[in-house]
Amino acid sequence: MPKTFDARAGIIVAALWAGCALSLMARAAEVSRSAPVSALDRGFSGLYNLDFAGAQRDFAAWQQLHPDDPVGPVSEAAGFLFSEFNRLGVLEAQFYENDKAFDERPKLTPDPVLRKHFMDAIGRAENLSHARLAKASKDRDALFALTLSSGLQADYAALIEKRNLASLHFTKEASTSAQQLLAVCHDCYDALLATGFSKYIIGSMAAPVRWILRMGGLPADKQGGIADLQTTAAHGHYLAPFARILLAIAYAREKDNSRALQLLTGLRRDFPANTLFSRQITRLQAAH
Repeated sequence: MPKTFDARAGIIVAALWAGCALSLMARAAEVSRSAPVSALDRGFSGLYNLDFAGAQRDFAAWQQLHPDDPVGPVSEAAGFLFSEFNRLGVLEAQFYENDKAFDERPKLTPDPVLRKHFMDAIGRAENLSHARLAKASKDRDALFALTLSSGLQADYAALIEKRNLASLHFTKEASTSAQQLLAVCHDCYDALLATGFSKYIIGSMAAPVRWILRMGGLPADKQGGIADLQTTAAHGHYLAPFARILLAIAYAREKDNSRALQLLTGLRRDFPANTLFSRQITRLQAAH
């Protein structure tokens, strides 16, 4: 397979799923202020504030109380992934903005113990999801957990192991689960995130590459992808902040830095403890 195709295929994964842990962590920010704060919500807040140990304690507490809920172990997996991203500096690298930067990214050396914990948590989440779907094929939490599980694996394969084609496999699985969720829950706007940015990126590619990826089951619709992300940003529940992050990436790719900066400034205001947004703002401002 041509190197250019491999790079373009991989960048879909990076752009769609890089920071997937951030999308999970944003769940806490979207919970109504009047709702009681659960251990799961505290865990997401801890991750978003880079308190990985505290987050994992909260996720463990949630799983003790809800042993059949697949969202518990998939949240644990997100915590492991994001802590590894933080250790390796993955979220500091600008892999998303052009194919050359992504293709030239280094292959990183993962922590084997953390990788085992990550895969164990993924396995538990998927087993619980499939068990629930065997009893109720339209179980929303199970479909949501499977979408995120595939996304996290795509992220690990692309951004740590540099296995682009393996990442595409997981991305397709995530898209399939998202479509199944939307079929039973038309206002589950979070699911649009799983397809919105991939449609945008594929729609931005050359016609031959678009055709190959469409044949593989990945849709190409640049404007439709932007619309999906805008819908999630405006009406999503757990993933609305992450949709804003992906929109900022899309605007940066389109050289519309003013709109990207507007979104990032809002994210920095909403999440002042996270310095990633400030660093990205500084970088984009320097590019003006």
